Amino acid sequence: MLMSRLSSVQAGTLRLIYSSVAALLLISEILIGLYAHDDFVRPYLGDTLVVILLWCLVRIAVPTRLSWLSAAVFLFAVLVEISQIFPLCDLLGIRNSLIRTLMGTSFSWWDIVAYLVGCLVTGAVDLLWLRAQKPKGTEL
Repeated sequence: MLMSRLSSVQAGTLRLIYSSVAALLLISEILIGLYAHDDFVRPYLGDTLVVILLWCLVRIAVPTRLSWLSAAVFLFAVLVEISQIFPLCDLLGIRNSLIRTLMGTSFSWWDIVAYLVGCLVTGAVDLLWLRAQKPKGTEL
């Protein structure tokens, strides 16, 4: 049975799961930022994980399935990346390294690819969750 609304117990359980995953992803992102100074983990895995983190944060607030959420997170990430074409941090006089890291200071097509991979993962999670909620013998 597909449920657009969840019971409060189900919603609470999902919020706990998404909160736990978000906390692990945040810790991972912090560790990557502090200790990964390579050509793969920091630039690509970090960008892939950050969109999954954003997806989890939205899902904490709205635990029901949102079929458009992965696409919305991807669009948001792409818009942030496109904004990096312009020296926004410099134009706004932002010197704080944490804020500069969060906003980004350089555009890369590879970042968009990493965001896409992360959003494909979240889309797959949504699809698997939807299939798990479907009664056996019914079509999606």
